[in-house]
Amino acid sequence: MQTSQNHKISYGSGGFYVEPEKNLESYCLPSSENLDNYSSSDNSCQTTYPSVQTLEQYCTLESASTSNSFPYQNSPSAPSLSSNNSPVSKSYVLRPQHSLEIVNGSPEDDSYLTHDLEDLTHKIRELETAMLGPNADMLDIYGAVIPEEPDSLLLKAEKWKTLTEMTSRGDLKEMLYTCAKAMAVNDMETTEWLMSELRKMVSISGNPTQRLGAYVLESLVARMSASGSTIYKSLKCSEPTGNELLSYMHLLYEICPYFKFGFMSANGAIAEAMKDESEVHIIDFQITQGTQWVTLIQALARRPGGPPKIRISGVDDSFSSYARGGGLDIVGKRLSALAQSCHVPFEFNAVRVPASQVHLEDLDLRPCEAVAVNFSIMLHHVPDESVNSHNHRDRLLRLAKNLSPNVVTLVEQEFNTNNVPFLQRFVETMNYYLAIFESIDAVLPREHKERINVEQHCLAREVVNLIACEGEERVERHELLNKWRKRFTMAGFTPYPLSSIINASIKDLLQSYHGHYTLEERDGALFLGWMNQVLIASCAWR
Repeated sequence: MQTSQNHKISYGSGGFYVEPEKNLESYCLPSSENLDNYSSSDNSCQTTYPSVQTLEQYCTLESASTSNSFPYQNSPSAPSLSSNNSPVSKSYVLRPQHSLEIVNGSPEDDSYLTHDLEDLTHKIRELETAMLGPNADMLDIYGAVIPEEPDSLLLKAEKWKTLTEMTSRGDLKEMLYTCAKAMAVNDMETTEWLMSELRKMVSISGNPTQRLGAYVLESLVARMSASGSTIYKSLKCSEPTGNELLSYMHLLYEICPYFKFGFMSANGAIAEAMKDESEVHIIDFQITQGTQWVTLIQALARRPGGPPKIRISGVDDSFSSYARGGGLDIVGKRLSALAQSCHVPFEFNAVRVPASQVHLEDLDLRPCEAVAVNFSIMLHHVPDESVNSHNHRDRLLRLAKNLSPNVVTLVEQEFNTNNVPFLQRFVETMNYYLAIFESIDAVLPREHKERINVEQHCLAREVVNLIACEGEERVERHELLNKWRKRFTMAGFTPYPLSSIINASIKDLLQSYHGHYTLEERDGALFLGWMNQVLIASCAWR
């Protein structure tokens, strides 16, 4: 985690960004090295900061879903303030640990007493020097007050004045960023105080910023209390059953065009590359429910000259299996029944290993088949060289190249969270998911009974993983298309331009959705966005 770089926040157009600033080191208090050692400097406060264990018990999305406000009960209090809102400083007095006892001398003998005290003082100084070093004579152990540096007091006062003014403005995005910034430099006093203020402002039933803010605050608490444990450990929410989760995912699929955009662009490239092939082998490295292939099978069934023989190898993952309520056999039976109804020769090959563990022998290649490889919103889950030495992300691309495919399709979320420092990742996450929450807000009323479930179970878990987790436990590791291009080029691929027909079809799709969706074609790739925030990128390779 980067803790030494300072940033300046700028706002506008619904998002914010971070730019370096040189002279803000004094903004934060000297950081605490360890949360467990932290305690309030004002022992007179009636309300104390909750401990790590106390915070952890509130770190549940389950509790969030039952209330309109964020689920914390014990509110941290700010440092004590004087009447002019300046923090009350405390100075510390060093006092002698033992009283002096005069022996073998008369109290009236001033010279003897003076000599005795001088001698004792000298001995104590020698002892201090031996224990504390040559600077020990700077301490006055006989009741001297060691005040705080005037500059330190001024900086504290200025900091709390700034925080108070920011709170009065009520800018939720600014406060969330400031809280994340304080956490990044290990300033737990500011972090906990801002958390206590933020919980009064966020709501899972509010506007998009308030709703996302609830899950972002949950993420920051999880990061602080769980120190980067996985979302499954950070969140103690009861998972929905498989059918419930599938219905939430299906609702998100219907109300927003993101998945349909990805499926349509990838299927168009595959159909174009396979237009003259009689046997087609599609390798899907994360088949989920198999929804993508419904429209492709239907389209190939109408191909002039008859449909090809289609074989699909589907790679599984645990989350998709949970959502389905079963293994890959469910997907195979569903797609087989569809192909039969369309009079398309069909075969399904279940690859029952995670994508990062797939090897050539799992794919059952046949010489007569033309191969298409599909990476649809899944490569960002595969660890790269920054996570472990195996670098499965690049290994999968080399494996795909060794298959000599007619086409490889890539659909990915367009934002950068893989190797960037925590604070930049926080900003990227805020901007990205705020656009998605706004797009949901445009089509589902805030009182819609299923909206909370869609946001909580389909989106919030990603937000928490991005903010609260690090290392191998952070599985959400997105990259921009420019970085994907470099990876594909290094693996030996060349771009496969998408057909203009695909572009026109997607434009027709977007007309059926409400809101401010944007579609841009650039350098052979398509970019779908919401207002000025690009969200999904799609391209093809061979």
